[in-house]
Amino acid sequence: MIEPAESPPRIQIELGSRKETQRLGRAIASVLEPGDLIVLSGDLGAGKTFLVRAMARALGVPRDVAISSPTFNLVQEYATARGTLVHADLYRLLDAPELLPREVARLDLAERRAEGAMVAVEWGEGATRALGDRVALLVRIELRGGARKVTLEGTRAMALAAALR
Repeated sequence: MIEPAESPPRIQIELGSRKETQRLGRAIASVLEPGDLIVLSGDLGAGKTFLVRAMARALGVPRDVAISSPTFNLVQEYATARGTLVHADLYRLLDAPELLPREVARLDLAERRAEGAMVAVEWGEGATRALGDRVALLVRIELRGGARKVTLEGTRAMALAAALR
């Protein structure tokens, strides 16, 4: 069920299965443009990496290419049919919030966006300024029993709502 909200553009979705999460990933991929920033937040195990994997597959990353959490190497890049998808995970950087902007700058994610890469960042809510500010989509995933409640905000939220219909 999609529940549009008033400004800022925000939609809420409840996902009850992996197939529904994959459908959301395909819909997100369909509205992404070069240079877009997608920030994903949620507890460990909420499904952030699974959602990015679904987006990557929809963008054309072949099934024989493993897509896993970049928690330990921080950044992974994938060639897609529509350009480069950069997948980052800032979880290991959260222990030192005062260093977060500098450490994120070292990852060159804002530069990759400027070059046209689509950048998906897990645990990136506290680093949006260092990532280049303009967030195309903020994805918050909350576990609720056997389902996931997903809140989506940003410049692509309304286009995403239309893609999900």
